[in-house]
Amino acid sequence: MKTVGEALVALLEAHGVDTVFGIPGVHTIELYRGLAGSPIRHVTPRHEQAAGFMADGYARATGRPGVALLITGPGLTNAVTAIAQARADSVPMLVISGVNRLDSLGRGLGHLHELPDQRALMRSVCLMSERVERPQDLGGTVSRAFDRLACGRPGPVHIEIPLDVMGLPAGDLSLETAPRPLHATPAKAERDRAFEILAQARRPAILIGGGARGAADAVARLAERLDAPVISTANARGIMHGHRLAVPASPSLKAVRALLADSDAVLALGTEMGPTDYDVYADGGMPALANLVRVDCDGGQLEKTPCAVALAGDAAATAAALVAALGGGGDGSAGTGAERARKARDDAWDEIGQRMRTHVGALEAIRSAVPGATIVGDSTQAIYAGNLFYDHDRPGGWFNAATGYGALGYGPPAAIGAALGRPGAPVICLSGDGGMQFVLAELGTAVDEGAPVIFVVWNNRGFQEIEASMRAAGIVPVGVRPSAPDFCAVATAYGMAAERIGALADLGAAVARARRAGGPALIELAGAPEL
Repeated sequence: MKTVGEALVALLEAHGVDTVFGIPGVHTIELYRGLAGSPIRHVTPRHEQAAGFMADGYARATGRPGVALLITGPGLTNAVTAIAQARADSVPMLVISGVNRLDSLGRGLGHLHELPDQRALMRSVCLMSERVERPQDLGGTVSRAFDRLACGRPGPVHIEIPLDVMGLPAGDLSLETAPRPLHATPAKAERDRAFEILAQARRPAILIGGGARGAADAVARLAERLDAPVISTANARGIMHGHRLAVPASPSLKAVRALLADSDAVLALGTEMGPTDYDVYADGGMPALANLVRVDCDGGQLEKTPCAVALAGDAAATAAALVAALGGGGDGSAGTGAERARKARDDAWDEIGQRMRTHVGALEAIRSAVPGATIVGDSTQAIYAGNLFYDHDRPGGWFNAATGYGALGYGPPAAIGAALGRPGAPVICLSGDGGMQFVLAELGTAVDEGAPVIFVVWNNRGFQEIEASMRAAGIVPVGVRPSAPDFCAVATAYGMAAERIGALADLGAAVARARRAGGPALIELAGAPEL
């Protein structure tokens, strides 16, 4: 008869899990009992925070939940930052951890890895947290977790299994999984009201966020039917790449805000409308949006922004329903939408300034060198530039931690997770010298797993953005120039190919060389005046 740990592995298999990220410990060995004989791949990072970031990158690359398997107490708390990033960016993540013996919980007896209330901590950052207190509860708990990951706004969910439950006989356990609920569409009355507003608009615009990543075709059809410029936040880049109606620029820019202020109706699809996308400069200059129609899978999120019509539903299904309601018609090529979009693009390009334009040029060189790549980023200069203005060449291929929760050290492990989730697909990580040092040891994980990530270290020798902010505030900079190692030497020590370049103009060619060579590689960009 299977133990609870063995049954857990079998249940994960039944729910389609093929990879888990974690560091085994004495408090989780019973959860590993069935793993060696399972087709599930176990990836061992060097730190549990990286396990969470890898699960995040895997989920974004595949659209399936990333799974982290963590020890009780410090293993779980080490990963809280990554879990919070997933919550902020609506990334589906299943976090499975141990917890101390049932008879010790909440008593403060000083057991190893003891927390006052581990589940209460996880409830503060996860969509749900449940404890398996009896073997017969395991199947239902796992099913509820996957149901929650599939319904509504995604995010992290947590299951904890006490040490004295892990090794118990699991008993009879059904491995059948129920069909996941279909994507919801809003009620007809709400759709009709939205249709009326959009059909009557003369100068409509569309805002898209990360929730629209799976809606690229429907968004394009809807934009063409409405003749509406489409403004993409950072997590929506790549939707409508190169399209005449696309505005791949931040709504924090004045040029984009001017387009929105001139619009007589705005449709917002799958976007939180939070300040890290809409008010990154904290100037409060976002205009009031006329006839705002919001579509979001989270009804609670819809209540946070006043709008003319709130549609609770999946972005792709709702966009398709709106296209059907609008019926046939031209493709908008004879209207003013393309000209409005072009003007916003041109003005935004001028607005970001020469330095940012240079950085965007480097991103475009990478895109040209490795078409269809996934570019994963940390908070660093090139990522800031791209979040302001950059048109990636495929949906879901541009994501980073410079929005939402803003965790530094995200990029390298998330890139490894993305590469393992889509074997053979090119993945490029852009990280600063500061952020890379948060997770430098994960280069070893990339080598262990053969993850073909190209790590580009943007080495400007310190926390340049923070230093500039201190100077702008009249503060003498302190703590912003941590020394960096020889990144190429570190990569080589792990058995990874490495190359140092000294100019942004050389980046595209260096990335192309690394791609042709295969396997993980590191490129250090250092000493360039453009940095």
